[in-house]
Amino acid sequence: MPGMTLPFKLPLEPSRDKATLRKQLQAERQAMIDRHQRAMHLQEVLRVWLVARPDQTIGAYWPIKGEFDALPALYRWSEADPDGRRIGLPVIDRETRQLRFHVWFPGCPMEEDAYGIPKPKDTAEFEPTLLLVPCVGFGPQGTRLGYGGGFYDRTLAALRPRPFTVGVGYSHGYIPWLTPEPHDVPLDAVLTDEGLAWQRPD
Repeated sequence: MPGMTLPFKLPLEPSRDKATLRKQLQAERQAMIDRHQRAMHLQEVLRVWLVARPDQTIGAYWPIKGEFDALPALYRWSEADPDGRRIGLPVIDRETRQLRFHVWFPGCPMEEDAYGIPKPKDTAEFEPTLLLVPCVGFGPQGTRLGYGGGFYDRTLAALRPRPFTVGVGYSHGYIPWLTPEPHDVPLDAVLTDEGLAWQRPD
């Protein structure tokens, strides 16, 4: 009827412009009424997936803008071998604009980086064998849509040996037509609240 207000929001067609798409997906993520439930599902998916992994060092991230918080699951993972397993959070190198990973544990000293994101203060640096990468969106074959800063791509291009990379995000972020840019480094696996979305064949 003319002038009638619909009691629900019609879903938007994902924009083909990546800058617009980033904003759209972030807004959707922050508006999810079931985000806590999705996060609990993804915590369980991650914990189960890690059981079969041999890694002792994992690089993670401090969640921002409604991102999935992987740290509780990783802390549970580290408790199985507290003397051997290490979790790291990224610290941005101002000169190279790459990420370095420093040990994180609950209650460790923290400070804000240049972007206002908490980072470990004066803890040891290490190179992770497994890297959890937050996804704004993701597509086929491990294609990731990030925030556009290129920090992860520069870091992965420089690390030798390259860590196994796992994108984590909510299933709403799957964009079937998403294609990589020439500088993009594809993920090795993608986990969502619905399970393992993709993994590179061995």
